[in-house]
Amino acid sequence: MNASTRLDIPGTVNFREVGPVPAATGTVREGVLFRSDALHELGEPGREALRELGIGIVIDLRDEYEVANRPDDLDGLDVELLRLPVFEGSGASAGQPGITLDALYARIVTQHTGVVIEALREISRADGRGVVVHCTAGKDRTGVITALALLSVGVDRELVLDDYASTEQYLAGAWLEGMIRLVGEYGVPDSPGLRMLMGGSPRDALASALDLIDRQHGSAREYLLAGGLTLDELAALEAVLVRAG
Repeated sequence: MNASTRLDIPGTVNFREVGPVPAATGTVREGVLFRSDALHELGEPGREALRELGIGIVIDLRDEYEVANRPDDLDGLDVELLRLPVFEGSGASAGQPGITLDALYARIVTQHTGVVIEALREISRADGRGVVVHCTAGKDRTGVITALALLSVGVDRELVLDDYASTEQYLAGAWLEGMIRLVGEYGVPDSPGLRMLMGGSPRDALASALDLIDRQHGSAREYLLAGGLTLDELAALEAVLVRAG
């Protein structure tokens, strides 16, 4: 069973529809939550595909530099765009000496809790609109947000980790080679470590962040409540994401 399914959306390589997958009180709905790599190359075919999916909210987790260089191609779409910049997971962050995916994800869940909360709060307000959460690869920042959304409604942890681990297959090949060339222009040499940071999704990396949350808060739900999400907002998130029964 897969927690998400890749869709062939022009201009993307890692656009996925989340669900259907068992949750605590039912099944995660299809057609509500989507996860993706950057949306800067959609063109009219890609934009039309988003219209057909009913996308009404786009949550962009990229930092200001990424957005300035590759802005989302959303002209003509009736969407609400929310920018929640996170540096960790950007090409620039991958160039930091000694950085690992474990360290990046630990920073996201400890230093960017406000971003996590605001992203999930926005999803809880979808009100019949499809929501796309994306960054550059749709792997790190997007992966953490998607994982916490699913865990908050009781999706099995192993399914969440499986979904994350499947990401690297969609980034392999032309996309990854293009990113390696791009960061190389800024003096970051090609290496196995860089390739892992840019295109890898080993389940242990996300598991380490979830373990950190469990140690500090007991569960993903308690982490979100401690970060400022209310019980009413958690209930609204579940109502949006889960079909009861």
